[in-house]
Amino acid sequence: QVQLVESGGGLVQAGGSLRLSCTASGLTLNRYVMGWFRQPPGKERESVAAISWSGDSTSYPDFVKGRFTISRDNAKNTVYLQMNSLKPEDTADYYCAAAATIFITTRPNDYNYWGQGTQVTVYS
Repeated sequence: QVQLVESGGGLVQAGGSLRLSCTASGLTLNRYVMGWFRQPPGKERESVAAISWSGDSTSYPDFVKGRFTISRDNAKNTVYLQMNSLKPEDTADYYCAAAATIFITTRPNDYNYWGQGTQVTVYS
């Protein structure tokens, strides 16, 4: 049974940082493109980061570029999302996901497995 478990969410003041972790079980992480997505209250799910199998290629939307960094440790079957300079508009439920694809992708429909999410709240 495949499981992705996120952790590290919480309440943080604007300008602060959080590091999210996503640990996988039931699959070999180095065979999957990994992504982080978020869903703000009342809005659709959106990509915030994606990383290739080896970690040598990443993708970010403009609204997080320079603030968020995705990384992976395949030996630990874990993916991370370092979030700096957080803003109130970053408030959302954050999800990690695994895609059995060769090429990096930011489309939610390309992802095969999803975690349950972790809540991030940024206050001003």
